[in-house]
Amino acid sequence: MHKASSLSELGFDAGGASSGFFRPVADGCPATPTSSAVPHRRLTKISVVGAGNVGMAIAQTILTQNLADEIALVDALPDKLRGEALDLQHAAAFLPRVRIASGTDAAVTKNSDLVIVTAGARQIPGETRLNLLQRNVALYRKIVPPVAEHSPDALLLVVSNPVDVLTYVAWKLSGFPASRVIGSGTNLDSSRFRFLIAEHLDVNAQDVQAYMVGEHGDSSVAIWSSISVGGMPAFKSLRDSHRSFDEAALEGIRRAVVGGAYEVIGLKGYTSWAIGYSVASLAASLLRDQRRVHPVSVLASGFHGISDGHEVFLSLPARLGRGGILGVAEMDLTEAEAAQLRRSAKTLWENCQLLDL
Repeated sequence: MHKASSLSELGFDAGGASSGFFRPVADGCPATPTSSAVPHRRLTKISVVGAGNVGMAIAQTILTQNLADEIALVDALPDKLRGEALDLQHAAAFLPRVRIASGTDAAVTKNSDLVIVTAGARQIPGETRLNLLQRNVALYRKIVPPVAEHSPDALLLVVSNPVDVLTYVAWKLSGFPASRVIGSGTNLDSSRFRFLIAEHLDVNAQDVQAYMVGEHGDSSVAIWSSISVGGMPAFKSLRDSHRSFDEAALEGIRRAVVGGAYEVIGLKGYTSWAIGYSVASLAASLLRDQRRVHPVSVLASGFHGISDGHEVFLSLPARLGRGGILGVAEMDLTEAEAAQLRRSAKTLWENCQLLDL
């Protein structure tokens, strides 16, 4: 007896099936179908701009997970950059064969499939948020246009903070369609959220579905209504079995997630490993066309009541593949969650308006 290998063989029309779950971003390019009959495997190149603690943790994780055939490192400090490149090259006998290039000029990124930007100005004590943003815009004016020129077909992944505003800046400066400009957003925040729930329930974090959305920062929104464990809705069960799960407790958990990075920075001086794994997971979903859903910073105009006229980037669950953002999930939010998301969008939009881009 023939066994069906897909729903289409059982009589279900597969055409456009995902459209009921995902919607394209405002100016995204249509997703291109992938071919299974590629005669020769094309080499994959990833460039990391910024060789600080975060950039090198990302490069090291990408290297050990064998996600690229070539990694290009770019930084303004030539001696440190050469030292970091040599340190990775000296491990060649223990790692997959990967070419590692480095340079202070964007030319080294030429023909990249994915460019990851971690470079950013650090806040000076007493400096205003606006002044920090303006210094980062000035830095991005030097980084993004040359990178876009050398790799006009690349995907651009922004990690520098404030990531949502800088993703907007990168989109404006690159001239790329919004579907190819992505911010790391709340991918790591959501991992921290899942970890806390998993620890509480004594399950593996991979079996927990839970999202932080909106700004990667103080106004991020915990989507309690959609939490599931092993495919089962979990929020009602948590509340029924734990009377302590009142509004104050939920806000405390949200703040613990938001403050997770600050705690790590306070203890070791910086964050690196978790963001390295987070970004590597995004790189794998993008370059291997895995169609996985990640909460990342995308052009959110028109979603959940956010004005079509507000070109604001914030995190929403998005399906990622070789074409970048292939669609954004149509979440079923409570009115309170949607209102919080719109407030988060308003804060980000006001910051973007101050940048004169």
